[in-house]
Amino acid sequence: MSSEGLQPRTRPYRRLLVALFFIGVATFAQLYSPQGLLPVIASDQGVSADQAALMVSMATLGLALGVIPWSYLGDAYGRKKAMLWAVILACLFAALTILMPTFPLALMMRFFEGLMLGGVPALAVAYLSEEVSPRAAAVAAGTYISGTTVGGLTGRIIAAPVGDQLGWKPGLLAVTGLAVVCVLIFVLTAPRARNFTPGRSTFRYAAGQLVGNLRSSGLRVIYLQGFLTMGGFVAMYNFMTFHLADPPFGLPLGLISLIFLAYVAGTLSAPRAGVLAARLGRKQVLIGGNLVMLCGVVLTLVPHLWAIILGMVVMTGGFFASHAVASGWSGALAVAGRAQSASLYNVGYYGGSSLFGYLGGTFFAASGWLGTVGMVVGLTVVATVLVSAVLPRE
Repeated sequence: MSSEGLQPRTRPYRRLLVALFFIGVATFAQLYSPQGLLPVIASDQGVSADQAALMVSMATLGLALGVIPWSYLGDAYGRKKAMLWAVILACLFAALTILMPTFPLALMMRFFEGLMLGGVPALAVAYLSEEVSPRAAAVAAGTYISGTTVGGLTGRIIAAPVGDQLGWKPGLLAVTGLAVVCVLIFVLTAPRARNFTPGRSTFRYAAGQLVGNLRSSGLRVIYLQGFLTMGGFVAMYNFMTFHLADPPFGLPLGLISLIFLAYVAGTLSAPRAGVLAARLGRKQVLIGGNLVMLCGVVLTLVPHLWAIILGMVVMTGGFFASHAVASGWSGALAVAGRAQSASLYNVGYYGGSSLFGYLGGTFFAASGWLGTVGMVVGLTVVATVLVSAVLPRE
């Protein structure tokens, strides 16, 4: 192999793309599969909407806490090996979630499942960056991202109809089975790492890299952008299932799960946002994505199904556009290590998902759908004001 890395149109390069796509599917199908099942979980376990949403929030909290430790484990033992162990252990905890006799124990297993899943977003891009030719790295990264999008969508769409007919545990089990198949494909297709050099960081050095990035006001705003907007985004999807199941809509869960097809808007908007950012500047596109997201959120207040569907599509497109810009900017603005800055962005991103994905249910219980929308509007406005006031214009 050339020292420049795997070249496009070669067999090892294609195998790497297939492997990364399927490990992305395995990870994010499991992470978000309970989202479409939340009304069934709430009814079966006798818990409130916000408590049911902890099935998502505990996993994303675990992932947020796991990203940074997994990045250093990958440095020491190899990206491919660490990712494989991470996703195998995640499948094990997913199976244990289904077997737990009580809801609190199921939540504990979901936390550990998320903690294990943190190994994939922490290491996937670093793995491909080491193994792929620099001129092909962007395409390879796009393949991995598409796998995460397809995984998130597939997990929700499989789990909800199965759960509607058979119960939430069979719904989650179906997604775990899909994840196991995807892991097997990863094992069979991922090429041997040839450019990995082991490296171990002392705790002081690792902490110094993280603190160094946190000293930058611009980076703090980028991390808060992920924290606030991702939190609002997940809250919208968590409690939209309850909103559409309640009067006046009263839709069955299998039909409600089709709302997750709005994710396709994010698949289309994210790469377009990158093109616009190169032409107009990151700040303008980031603000624009937030404003589009805001419009979509408000549109879901119209009490007509098609207006709600359109609102979710618009919100999703705007969110993924701003997320694509912010995640890339977290590396470009890094002052003490790009990988560490990306990890901090992921901590904020999934931490927001965990916190506000739960709190959205508190607002929903207090004021219905208007309460959840009000919370998300507030989060998005704060994020937009911070970006406008602090980040540099390019």
